[in-house]
Amino acid sequence: MENMENALRKKYGLLTAIAMVVGIVIGSGVFFKAEKVLTATGGDLPMGILAWFIGGLIMIVCAYVFATMATMYEKVSGVVDYAEVTLGSKYGYFIGWFLAAIYYPTLTSVLAWVSARYTCVLMGWNIVGGEAMALSGFFLLASYTLNALSPKLAGKFQVSTTVIKLIPLALMALIGTIVGLKNGILVQNFTSGVIADVSGSNPLFTAVVATAFAYEGWIIATSINAELENAKRNLPLALTFGTMFVALIYILYYTGLAGAVENSVMMKGGEAGAKLAFSSVFSNIGGAILFVFVVISCLGTLNGLMLGCTRGFYALAARDMGPEPEVFKVIDKNTDMPTNSSILGLMLCGAWLLYFFGANLVPVPWFGPFSFDSSELPIVTLYAMYIPIFVMMMVKEASLNFFKRIIMPALAVCACIFMVVAACYSHGKAVIFYLIIFAVIMAIGMLVNSKKN
Repeated sequence: MENMENALRKKYGLLTAIAMVVGIVIGSGVFFKAEKVLTATGGDLPMGILAWFIGGLIMIVCAYVFATMATMYEKVSGVVDYAEVTLGSKYGYFIGWFLAAIYYPTLTSVLAWVSARYTCVLMGWNIVGGEAMALSGFFLLASYTLNALSPKLAGKFQVSTTVIKLIPLALMALIGTIVGLKNGILVQNFTSGVIADVSGSNPLFTAVVATAFAYEGWIIATSINAELENAKRNLPLALTFGTMFVALIYILYYTGLAGAVENSVMMKGGEAGAKLAFSSVFSNIGGAILFVFVVISCLGTLNGLMLGCTRGFYALAARDMGPEPEVFKVIDKNTDMPTNSSILGLMLCGAWLLYFFGANLVPVPWFGPFSFDSSELPIVTLYAMYIPIFVMMMVKEASLNFFKRIIMPALAVCACIFMVVAACYSHGKAVIFYLIIFAVIMAIGMLVNSKKN
């Protein structure tokens, strides 16, 4: 474990922790995936709301179980700690390497593009053109700079953007619902049923997997438990209340959105659908102003993901694992940040951004069958990795009561299995090719670690 010279100081309170959970989760996903959920269900609004409910329930159940573990263990990087104490250091390293090499950088890179995407919508630019990719790179560098040079400022930015991002969600949830009830659009959308053809054999599964991206990110808040004041108390509170609040606001927002415009219009609007809805309810000027808040919301989520990304390899190095632990465990005395870990995290973000562009945004994918959606499949992989942790928690944690030791972990296992099955239905053969890439990257991680040992 790291010595005092290379230890991170306690610098975040409960408010920052809650803001991190809410701020990392709420952001691009609810805007980015709302249209996909609507399209996946063929415009069936009740099924879409059910998908948001199921996705939120899965998040809350898993977060509650990890919150229980957080009351008992406080080391360097939440989920890696929990994997280590339940299944041993090798499994802890396995998850830590996955987070550092795949999970953090894939999500962070997608968030950089989504932030650029909505900026381009606001400016009237092409969302897959040079403007969008240049902005994506700039947002990545800006977020890295903020976190690497001033983690305290990054924490304050997280709290500020969390407050800002709730404004458009709350206004659309409230005003959109009222307007929709008055003009009859909400009732029409609720009762119209399926209005378009759906792809895939199970539209509900496809929709739930789409919500996974919108709900994901809460686990990244556990990466700062070593820097959190009274982490055993504050982290569980942040996870529990933060995830419940997120699920509620998402469902209300999605309902308000259905009161703004007809489902058919929203589905045709594509990436501009959210802007169209805001303009319909709040006028063009008001819609544009609120859409600026949407962009800020996305940047706040990007900041939270980058916060986890910069600490990925540090979490391994602090355990004397992974490539060159002595290099990646070094903490800069002036900024109190693991600088070398941060630089490698940024480089991987750039690589995954390039992959996302070539696999998902060009007319003909660069990577052939190995082109997959890096905004969803890594998330589902992590849910699969949770399953052994939850099972061993039921076996080992005899000090807990029956509800915390058996019932909630069992529900969490069922939730994770559901996500894996839903992903297979949703993505089909792409899952196989993703797993090949996953296996290669994980094998490299295992070789690097075994060679060092």
